[in-house]
Amino acid sequence: MASINTNIAAMTALRSLTATNNALTQTQDRISTGLRVATAADNAAYWSIATTMRSDNSALSTVQDALGLGAATVDVAYTALDEAKNIVTKIKDKLVAAAQPGLDREKIQTEISELQAQLKGIADAASLQGQNWLSVDSSAAGFNATKQVVSSISRAGGTISVQTISIDTTSMVLFDSNAAASGILDSTRNAVTGVIDAAGTFSIATLDISALTDSAADLAILDGYIKGADLAITEMAAGATGLGAASARIEIQQSFVDALMDAIEGGISQLVDADMNEESTRLQALQVKQQLGIQALSIANSSSQSILTLFQR
Repeated sequence: MASINTNIAAMTALRSLTATNNALTQTQDRISTGLRVATAADNAAYWSIATTMRSDNSALSTVQDALGLGAATVDVAYTALDEAKNIVTKIKDKLVAAAQPGLDREKIQTEISELQAQLKGIADAASLQGQNWLSVDSSAAGFNATKQVVSSISRAGGTISVQTISIDTTSMVLFDSNAAASGILDSTRNAVTGVIDAAGTFSIATLDISALTDSAADLAILDGYIKGADLAITEMAAGATGLGAASARIEIQQSFVDALMDAIEGGISQLVDADMNEESTRLQALQVKQQLGIQALSIANSSSQSILTLFQR
């Protein structure tokens, strides 16, 4: 039935064209943003998951910075400790040379004193961002010999937690301002064996050979100094080994965090990114469909015009 009040064909063509225009707008949005899920309205579940993953990835970026700072702090401590070990080796060499009878030990002590001052300077300078692991004050409020480096984050049951790498600095402290404690270089040592001893009579940082003579008793004291210096070198080497192990662990963790961030980024892409090949093909198809819809609507509208011919004479 032909009616001038209701044009069924035009209404059908209009609905089809409207749907095509909506689909075309959606496709153009996906192409312009590169996302098929840009808002919660597009897919609430995927959008929520992707938002959480993006938040975690942002936190991991901060973890990367923390790992970088931790690596730098370890490197500073290792460099200073290694240099201090070299200086104590020089002190040991001077002590061995001083064991030769007839040498002017006062002049040798002048050189040793300069090396001892250098040791303190190196330890005090081994500081980064206010952290010094070699020259400490264990009596200070809040002091903790175990240092923490933020290494990662984990999420379990919707709850996020921060993971850390613990580094025990006890074995690498060279100087301790606490009167009740001491480091490798300012600890008192046994006069015979050179081991750290609370009742000891000398330390590497303060030993003095200027008054020693060639007597058997003084040569025995000098021998204790040499043993103490040798043990100090071994102790510093152990501390450096701990720092080296920590540095290697931090480096491994940095690589893991980088890979984890890439994996999360890939997971987000799978959830929300648009397939540009698919969208470009759909765009071309919708553009053709839009043109056909416009033509169909035009034809449907023109059909009602034919009714006028019935009233022509």
